Amino acid sequence: MKKIMFIAAAFLAFTGCVKDELFKGPSSIDKVVFTPEAPTSISDVTVTATVSGLQKVTSATLKYNGTDVSMSGSGDSYTATIPAQPDGTNVEFTVTVKNEAGFETVSDKFSYKVGDPATDWSKLKLNEVYGAGADEEKFFELYNAGDYPIKLTGVTINKDEELTWTGIDGEVVPAKGFFAIVGGKGTTERGFSSGFSAKKAVLIELFDTKGNKIDYFQRGEKGDAWGASLPNNKGSWSRIPDGTGKWMMTAAFTPDMANSTEGEEDPDVKQ
Repeated sequence: MKKIMFIAAAFLAFTGCVKDELFKGPSSIDKVVFTPEAPTSISDVTVTATVSGLQKVTSATLKYNGTDVSMSGSGDSYTATIPAQPDGTNVEFTVTVKNEAGFETVSDKFSYKVGDPATDWSKLKLNEVYGAGADEEKFFELYNAGDYPIKLTGVTINKDEELTWTGIDGEVVPAKGFFAIVGGKGTTERGFSSGFSAKKAVLIELFDTKGNKIDYFQRGEKGDAWGASLPNNKGSWSRIPDGTGKWMMTAAFTPDMANSTEGEEDPDVKQ
């Protein structure tokens, strides 16, 4: 009898150890979802992982494009956010879960590509022009009235019907934002190549990547050629309000920021 009881006790101890080891297994990542599934450059992406297992989760980490983000949550659901990425970015991510038994579980790899809608060129405007200072201070300013950034690669500006500036890769007007092209006669690396005088007739034209005219600023008439003398403007010409309003003479000049809210109409400017 004693022998039988000893064998039974030994068996129970053995099975208890096996049971403990079974409990100490890895967690399972049952599902990973992300929203929105077709993000744009203004979309934060929320990643949610559903987890199961007998061991308590001690940490959950979202890993994307070389960046680690701690996920929040408890029990079987954990969430983190991938911030908005530039248009065209490929994002790859995984979820890593660790539990109190020391096991680590890594999900399958997921991916998406950031894609903005086709550019609405009607949202890109000439917004302010300034020609009263030294050549390196003169500027043309663009404004994006839309909800998505506008890439300027291939966008062109003509001054007096001749090419004076072409946008390059990396030059972007943010949504509801500004982009100043500073420096006349090539005085700055990314300025415009022509001169610009605040006391002469002038035509400044903005074209999209296909050569379609988007917007323009005209003061005076061409006559035999552009450049006829006109009253000097020591300030700038600004759209009031930004992007949509009439061209007004303003004492302040504000490259890369919102225009003045008050100004005086110039009878020589075409509206």
